[in-house]
Amino acid sequence: MELGEKLLCARLEAGLSQRQLCGEEITRNMLSQIEHGTARPSMSTLRYLAGRLGKPVSYFLEEDAVVSSNQNRMAQARRALDEGNYAIAAETLKQYRGPDGVYDREKALLDVLARLGMGETAAAEGRQAYARQLLTEPVPEGVYCAPELERRRVLLLEQVQETVSPLCARLPSLDGELILRARAALENGEGERAAALLDAAENQDTAQWQLLKGRAWLLRENYAEAAQCFHAAEEACPEETAPLLEQCYREMQDFKRAYEYACKRRGSSK
Repeated sequence: MELGEKLLCARLEAGLSQRQLCGEEITRNMLSQIEHGTARPSMSTLRYLAGRLGKPVSYFLEEDAVVSSNQNRMAQARRALDEGNYAIAAETLKQYRGPDGVYDREKALLDVLARLGMGETAAAEGRQAYARQLLTEPVPEGVYCAPELERRRVLLLEQVQETVSPLCARLPSLDGELILRARAALENGEGERAAALLDAAENQDTAQWQLLKGRAWLLRENYAEAAQCFHAAEEACPEETAPLLEQCYREMQDFKRAYEYACKRRGSSK
């Protein structure tokens, strides 16, 4: 086994992402090149990586070191997936022998990817019953990027199911993405779009949601609604809301309250 593949296997065994293994010593791009055999690490880099992985440097330099009896099967399954041969990948993974501390988590991931790929192909070919059979089993907990994989599975299953309501309840929340897109819209001065994105969020009780919705109202010059949102976030975010509330009350010509929040803003800046 090549040094890069040994590093990859050891990293997966440790349950570390590339970013976690790199730390602040090397870049993810460099680690990716090393794992794929297109670059060789210096001895200092190899010592650093070995230390973070809890392995001796000699482990990565011994050419005959055997990591797992499943090594060849996993390599074949990876190649099949890379080439879009999902059925071949699935058949290869059936020969896997576990438990295997090196490959068990990756094997579970490849199983899911093969099943999703086969399900997607079956749905496109009109083999709905077979697609449903492939896609009915949920993504097991602990598989890498499980929420994203579960979303893909449910969306594929929706295409071949007659009833979709029960499936929607299984979809991971989109709130994180909606909040991020709303922030981007606000930065671009798109108040209407930001408000629409925020209205689609499931959880509208957070201080962050209230702050963003208030900013969206502010861009549309609806100062009363903006102030209401900022008041809802005031306890959790006093420093952020004080200048915004001052602006709202100044625009509404409530100068007494505007002065009150101007004082709060100056007090918090001391």
